[in-house]
Amino acid sequence: MNNINELKKIKSSLPFGVSLLAVSKGHHQESIRNLASHGQVDFGESRLQEAIPKKNALHDLNQLRWHFVGGLQKNKVRGVIKEFNFIHSVDSVPLLERISRISIEEKKIPKIFLQVKFREDPSKGGFLKQDLLDSWSKIILLKNIHVIGLMAIPPKSLDLKQRKDLFCDCRNLANQLNLRDCSMGMSDDWEEAVEGGATWIRLGSLLFGKRQA
Repeated sequence: MNNINELKKIKSSLPFGVSLLAVSKGHHQESIRNLASHGQVDFGESRLQEAIPKKNALHDLNQLRWHFVGGLQKNKVRGVIKEFNFIHSVDSVPLLERISRISIEEKKIPKIFLQVKFREDPSKGGFLKQDLLDSWSKIILLKNIHVIGLMAIPPKSLDLKQRKDLFCDCRNLANQLNLRDCSMGMSDDWEEAVEGGATWIRLGSLLFGKRQA
């Protein structure tokens, strides 16, 4: 019951226009069903082979919206396009071009967040700010994709003030590109992300507890 109380508490505190993505990777389908029974509709997975059985088991919950939040490998693009409504982790123009081509073939239009790297972090991928600006005129011509926003993951070494500064940088770049959405903030820094301009926060452990897999 604690996770339901946490869900309700967080949702009630979110400003208008900020949505909660429950990151269910590594958690059992019944945990998803439990949150869904209390009104949660957006769930995030990072492995295609883990997500498909969960989706099949929850096929009766046709209100659910599925978000891919992991690193997207080229050979998984078609499967992700077919199974997910949102992709939060697109980090290069070649990957975008591949998504566009396969989306045309599959007659899909996925909603895309572009992952941007605002600080040096060897463990994370993403567009550099200037590279994204330089590529923007090419990106907006790609067909069968809907770029709705930016996604950012701060380096673990940053303190909360530094993370908030990074989130503000992400919000400012999204505004510069006329993008409404920013996917940023996780269980340990979601409040700073909201203050920095997030429209989607990605929460896992706060809602599900320790990952099971």
